Amino acid sequence: MPPVRSHNSRQRKPPAGFEDIRDNLEVFNIKMKDAQNTPTANIPKHQAQWPVFQIHHQRSRYIYELYYEKEAISKELYEWLLKNGHADAKLIAKWKKQGYEKLCCLRCVQTKETNFNSTCICRVPKAQMKDETSEVQCVSCGCRGCASSD
Repeated sequence: MPPVRSHNSRQRKPPAGFEDIRDNLEVFNIKMKDAQNTPTANIPKHQAQWPVFQIHHQRSRYIYELYYEKEAISKELYEWLLKNGHADAKLIAKWKKQGYEKLCCLRCVQTKETNFNSTCICRVPKAQMKDETSEVQCVSCGCRGCASSD
């Protein structure tokens, strides 16, 4: 989350309602800093970024739910939050599409980053997995399955 800046004449003040969610956004900011500062010496390289992806997802989901499901924030505040980097606009745009309601991160739907030019293994519904006893975990973000049919 971007740092909350003091407001000068050039910066636009946050819209009404921001003070109501500021504390929750600050909690996400603290969690993100902790995840970024956690030592990664004994962790495989691909797993080191998983906590950052998960917190990023949680923060974006929090703002998405406030606006679309609970209708607790105004459109002006929602757009201000997206513009100022408090949530991932592209990820939220995917959540609004059918079949992507539980998407964990955008890397999982980018076909160029996989071995077989398809989506990530975490996008496969668990009912379609051949070996349902094994636990599948995404290499990109640590997701254990984000297919909307699960």
